[in-house]
Amino acid sequence: MAKNKQINRPKQFLNKKAGHEYFILDKLEAGIELQGSEIKAIREGRLNLKESFVRIIKDEIFLLNAHITHLSTAHAIYRPEEKRARKLLLHRKEINKFATKVNKDGLTIVATKMYFNSRNLVKVQIALAQGKKLHDKRNDLKQKTMQRETQQALKNYR
Repeated sequence: MAKNKQINRPKQFLNKKAGHEYFILDKLEAGIELQGSEIKAIREGRLNLKESFVRIIKDEIFLLNAHITHLSTAHAIYRPEEKRARKLLLHRKEINKFATKVNKDGLTIVATKMYFNSRNLVKVQIALAQGKKLHDKRNDLKQKTMQRETQQALKNYR
């Protein structure tokens, strides 16, 4: 009898670049509209959010440039484009709230995380963000390295 193999696959995918490039102001959870074998590809860990961003087009909100690599087992006819625009599922009030902040304050909407919720549905965490200046990025790097060094020193001290 073959045993069921548990392979460690990531349950959430982070956009680390968003935290480095932007100040995160407000977060929101959204559903995502997927096609064909994209959900299986995400379960396999074939997702990259690094260059992704969110745009509001005709009162609908879309995740653009998120790369979901197709499965090798998927038929060529049924393979969706890897970097296609994927519609995010939000209530009208939430879309309007984000749209006014983007238009008024000049903020950006970025995808910070994609994950499976408790009901095994794929959710995307999007955030209102403000771009960082170069000196802000440098300060963040300094703080991270100092924190890492203190953690290392405490670990070696024990």
